[in-house]
Amino acid sequence: MNPHLANRARDAFIHAYGHPPALLAHAPGRVNLIGEHTDYNDGFVLPCAIDYGTVVACASRDDRRVRVLALDQGGALDHFDLDQPIAPRSDAHWPNYPRGVLKLLQDAGWAFGGADLVVCGDVPQGAGLSSSASLELAVLQGFKSMYALDAFNGTAMALLAQRAENQFVGCNCGVMDQLISALGQANRALLIDCRSLAVEAVPLPADLALLIVHSRVERGLVDSAYNQRRAQCEQAARHFGLRSLRDLDLPTLLARGAELDPLVFRRARHVLSENRRVLDAREALAAGDLSRLGQLMAASHASMRDDFEITVPAIDRLVEILQSSIGMDGGARMTGGGFGGCVVALLPQERIAAARSAVERSTDRPPDCPRPSICAAPVRERERCELASRNRSSRWPRSLACVTLWTLSRSPRCGQRDLLSDRIP
Repeated sequence: MNPHLANRARDAFIHAYGHPPALLAHAPGRVNLIGEHTDYNDGFVLPCAIDYGTVVACASRDDRRVRVLALDQGGALDHFDLDQPIAPRSDAHWPNYPRGVLKLLQDAGWAFGGADLVVCGDVPQGAGLSSSASLELAVLQGFKSMYALDAFNGTAMALLAQRAENQFVGCNCGVMDQLISALGQANRALLIDCRSLAVEAVPLPADLALLIVHSRVERGLVDSAYNQRRAQCEQAARHFGLRSLRDLDLPTLLARGAELDPLVFRRARHVLSENRRVLDAREALAAGDLSRLGQLMAASHASMRDDFEITVPAIDRLVEILQSSIGMDGGARMTGGGFGGCVVALLPQERIAAARSAVERSTDRPPDCPRPSICAAPVRERERCELASRNRSSRWPRSLACVTLWTLSRSPRCGQRDLLSDRIP
C-alpha cells in the first residue's frame, strides 16, 4: 500500500469525521498484457496487477448510513441509507461504484451496517488501468473487514463487483479487471479463463521490464463504443446458435464468415484470434521467448486497430515508436478497453533507457508540458514493497496533456496481501 495514499486517506478521514479510521483497505489497478475484449466473450486474458491502486479509510457506524468522501473528486461527498432503495446518481458518476457494490452486496444477503469512508487513489482515471475495479474491490474489502464477512472470498468479490458495474453503473465489462485486482500475485501475470474462472500464475522472466505509456487520450467505457462492441460479439454468437464466441472456432468463422455482416465478422475474428494469442503468449513467457511474445503483441494491436477498431492515432503512433526502439526482443500494444488510454510494452531491462528516449524524442508535447516522468518500482517475491521512497513528482500528472512513461522492473507488486486491510493502532 502506497504510504502517501494511506496517510492522505487517514488524515482526510480525521479531518472529515473527527476521529481516526478503524482500518485502511487497498486494491490494485491492473495492466492487461494481452487479451482485449475477450473476457466478456468467455475467453482468455493475461493481466497483472500494478502498484497503483485505491485506498479506502473506513470506520463502521452504529446506524445504517453510508458516507463516502472522494478526495480525487475535489472532496465531493456522497451519502445514502442502506434501509432505503439505493439508486444510481445521474448528476455524478463516481458515487455509482461504491453504491453499486453495496447494493448488490445487500441484495446477495450479506449482513452489514453503515460506514464512513474516505476514498483516494493513484490509478489514472480513463487510462485503461482499471481505476473503477480498484475502487470497487477496495470498498468491498473494507466492508468485509469491518463486518467480518469472512466467507466473502476474492473470487466472490470480483464477481459481485462485475455485476455491479454491469447492472448498476451501466458498463457491460467482463470479469478480468475485478479478478486481477482481487487475485493478482507478485512477479506473475495471471492467465484467467473467464468462463471457468480458473486462474494460472505465469511467472515473468527475471530480466523482463514492463513499461506503461499513458497517451493522455482519456477514455470512458460507459460513454464509448465499448457496449456496442459487446453487442456485436453477442450478435455473432447468436448467429451460430452459441452462448458466446468462446464456443466458436476460427476455422468455422472463416469458412462461414460471408453469412455475417462484414463488421460483425471482423469483431468476431478479433476475439477468436486474440484468444489464441493469449494462450500462445503464456507459452512464450514460460519459455522466455521475447521475440515470439513481441510478434503476438504486434498481431494483437493490429487486430484491435483493424478488426475491432478501438485504437486511436495517438495510440498507434506510440506503439510504432516503442516497437521501433524495442526491435525483436519484445513488443508493444494498446492495453485496456480502447479509444485512448495506455500502451503496454515488454522488453529486456537493458532496453528501458532507449525506449524512454524514443518516447521523449518522438512525442509532440505542448510548450508548457514537462518531459515524461518515470516511476521505477523493483519488486522482490517476498517484499511488501510500499514504495516509501517514491516522491510526489512521480505520480501521474492528470491535468497535463502529455505522455507519461512508467517503468516497472519485473512485475509490479499485487495480490492477496494488498487486499488485506491494515489496521491503524
